[in-house]
Amino acid sequence: MTTDPALLQPATLKAKAPDVFQVKFATTKGDFVVQVTRAWAPLGADRFYNLVQHGFYNDACFFRIVSNFVVQFGLSGDPAVNKVWQNANIKDDPVTQSNRPGYLVFATAGPNTRTTQLFINLGNNAGLDGQGFAPFGVVTSGMDVVQKLYSGYGERPDQHLITTQGKAYIEKNFPNIDSIKTATIISPASH
Repeated sequence: MTTDPALLQPATLKAKAPDVFQVKFATTKGDFVVQVTRAWAPLGADRFYNLVQHGFYNDACFFRIVSNFVVQFGLSGDPAVNKVWQNANIKDDPVTQSNRPGYLVFATAGPNTRTTQLFINLGNNAGLDGQGFAPFGVVTSGMDVVQKLYSGYGERPDQHLITTQGKAYIEKNFPNIDSIKTATIISPASH
């Protein structure tokens, strides 16, 4: 696993995302595609665009799966990368879309704390709308793949240990966990 050096400099990743773009996630269970609409949540879309562009989600695992609720991911397998992004917060976007099945959203630890963690809604989670969770994209193909991700560990993987030990912690303790091989912008074609 090689890390793009730009990932160690969060403050430099400030490119504006296209108005609409698609990201293909190649996972250990198959592929799925997310379409992002920047107007839904511009700050979130821009952050996601920059992270994908620089390979942040490559090799990341789906570490929290709660049936009929969410699939969560977005901690790097590289502890050095997690460390620099831990406090690289972005401000909240207004919620313009409801948290429906297939919608992609940044996880938070309270107001204005979005960094790199994401979740895909598995159920109709409209209750999250009033809590400030602003969807910025939706799975347009491969939702069956998302639903097949290994969920046997539930919420057991420790986020702090993933953050500090990375992929080594996951491989040692959660051998069946599914992960992202690559996340790539497929349209519009990146330059």
